[in-house]
Amino acid sequence: MMNKIKVSMTVLVIAVSLVCSVLTGCSESKTADESSVLPVSAETDILGIVNPKEKAAVDIAVEKVQKLGREPRIIATSPAIADVCDKLEIDLVGVCGSNISVIPERYKDTTVVGLAMSPDIEIVSSLKPDWILSPVSLQSDLQPKYEAVGSDWAFLNTRSVQGLYRSINELGEIFGKQEQAQAAIKEFTDFYDTYKSKNEGRKHPKVMILMGLPGSYIIATENSYVGSLVEMAGGENVYAGTNEEFLTVNTEDMKTKTPDIILRCAHALPDSVMAMFDKEFAENDIWKHFEAVQKGKVYDLSYNNFGMSAKFNYPDALNELQPILYPEGENQ
Repeated sequence: MMNKIKVSMTVLVIAVSLVCSVLTGCSESKTADESSVLPVSAETDILGIVNPKEKAAVDIAVEKVQKLGREPRIIATSPAIADVCDKLEIDLVGVCGSNISVIPERYKDTTVVGLAMSPDIEIVSSLKPDWILSPVSLQSDLQPKYEAVGSDWAFLNTRSVQGLYRSINELGEIFGKQEQAQAAIKEFTDFYDTYKSKNEGRKHPKVMILMGLPGSYIIATENSYVGSLVEMAGGENVYAGTNEEFLTVNTEDMKTKTPDIILRCAHALPDSVMAMFDKEFAENDIWKHFEAVQKGKVYDLSYNNFGMSAKFNYPDALNELQPILYPEGENQ
């Protein structure tokens, strides 16, 4: 049977005046007048917010939005989050620009606040936002800047498909878009209920995922977006069991993991990264000792389907993985 997909990591890190954040994976909590990191119970799922502390934080955010007495002024600082806002039919006063992603048509006339990694804080501040929405992967860099602006903010977990939909659920509650949120969640659950039966009873291949950077590469664990897709597809990540999203590991250690399949993907600049991978595998003698290499089980994943953040094209990504993880006639 395929492993049950867990909802790992909460979706939303909410910052409000008193109760400031919700983030799974940490059990530390601080006093009410400080930023709090609150645990989410295993009972929490994408269909409901059942953890009392998480619900309390969302309720406070809801109250703040309702007290505005008008539509909140919201900025989305990444393409993935702009897609989430579009799915929820949320109007924005500011949106990120992108050199590689298409921003939803809904926001074609919206003020551009810069790229996801480096929004222009002067432009952000000039828009007088009530809320700024960003990916949790950039929280450490961006939170101090948002605090200086004086806006409330929320960092969303887009490291997994489940996280994406939990973000939708919580934002739906906060911004009064529950109907749109539930429609989106049903879309996912209907898809996954059908999809997960496809590989039931089949052998789960052992998979190692290399995330390429210009000039180097790291290991992607199940806590990364590409790792979560492999997990959804039934692959077993050979570096599972860590809290980290990515690991730096030497090739000798990689070899001890004896992966059945090696997947290569790019953090950015996919053409140069894949050329780097080709050179590495051709010139570094150790790779020829990997059984996956000997059997031709090394695959390059497309950049559009396997980026750093969860997107609504995840069915395309899973379809791309299907013949790689489960070739016809194998893994029965």
